[in-house]
Amino acid sequence: MITGGRVTAPNRVLDDGWIAIAGGVIADVGTGTPPPGNHVDVEGALVVPGFVDTHCHGGGGGSFSSGDPDELAHAVRAHRRHGTTTMLASLVSDPIRALCDQVSALRELVEDGDIAGIHLEGPFISKVRCGAHDPAALLEPDTATINALLGHGRGAIRMVTLAPELLGGVKAVRQLTESGVIAALGHTDGVEEQIRPAIDAGASVATHLFNGMRPLHHREPGPVGTLLDDERITVELICDLVHVHPTVLRLAARHAGQGRTVLITDAMSATDAADGSYRLGRLEVDVTAGVATLAENGSLAGSTLTMDTAFRNLVQGAQLGLLDAVRATSGKPAELLGIADRTGALKPGLAADVVVLDGELRPLKVLRQGKWVAEVGTATLRT
Repeated sequence: MITGGRVTAPNRVLDDGWIAIAGGVIADVGTGTPPPGNHVDVEGALVVPGFVDTHCHGGGGGSFSSGDPDELAHAVRAHRRHGTTTMLASLVSDPIRALCDQVSALRELVEDGDIAGIHLEGPFISKVRCGAHDPAALLEPDTATINALLGHGRGAIRMVTLAPELLGGVKAVRQLTESGVIAALGHTDGVEEQIRPAIDAGASVATHLFNGMRPLHHREPGPVGTLLDDERITVELICDLVHVHPTVLRLAARHAGQGRTVLITDAMSATDAADGSYRLGRLEVDVTAGVATLAENGSLAGSTLTMDTAFRNLVQGAQLGLLDAVRATSGKPAELLGIADRTGALKPGLAADVVVLDGELRPLKVLRQGKWVAEVGTATLRT
């Protein structure tokens, strides 16, 4: 049982709150005198639900593209130390055969319950807005290729990012949604007239809004304006205060509101590791002072963000409320993945996924499915 904390129950903060746990599940949540049992007194710390990251490429020196079991495990552990108790493993664009192999390797983590699914960020994206994706690996979507990828996933692929203006883009959105996969729009140079039909076909997510997109213009809203304006779209925001300026972050999060805002890391392998040279897919990446850029041209190449820092940045950097941050890092992403009946909030019947934060909103303890995570918040010092 966790006692003595400021517990962020849905829509309110309980001072002197407690959480009773049984069999890895939250049995009850309350305030004041807790029921009898073994207590862990957190002495006034903030208690929030475990973070849910829907867009992450790696961490701890490990890449989800590697297929190497040790690297995959390092990546999962790195983010778990920072409070991410549920995550999708994201893959960058690669030749289809390589992607199929990567999906097969990650499928084992899904089956073991270590990750909640796989996110394919490409290869069906725009060469004009490809960012840190290898242009040589990009393709226009077609039914057979999508079926091949989904077949290797055997239900493990939960989200696919694509550019709707590509030939076959809207048809691909329809195919994905009919297969039970979230269709996300990103890395797109499309105009509003190309974005709207994809939303009508079932696309429901904006992949890291602003980044990898035609920018907003007052005479052409492009993907940014169209996706932010449409109530059917959940908006991903990379909350490292590098990819998106705090003022722009605040404007977007306020407009989308608690019902549509999701914070993501877009983290790559250098997360929770030292500065230096890394790879993102097949591209070389330099990491300096925690900022990842392509060695070839200096473009941003993912992030070294963790979800606890994203939470802290939304509150301290973008100056939004604690409950906004809880919703954007736990509740809404869990709803997006269709697992809100299992995690994403501190309420009875859900998994005991809990993060205890100190006064600076840094993690002190992490509980995943009722078990304490070791080495919480022990990031490698950068040199």
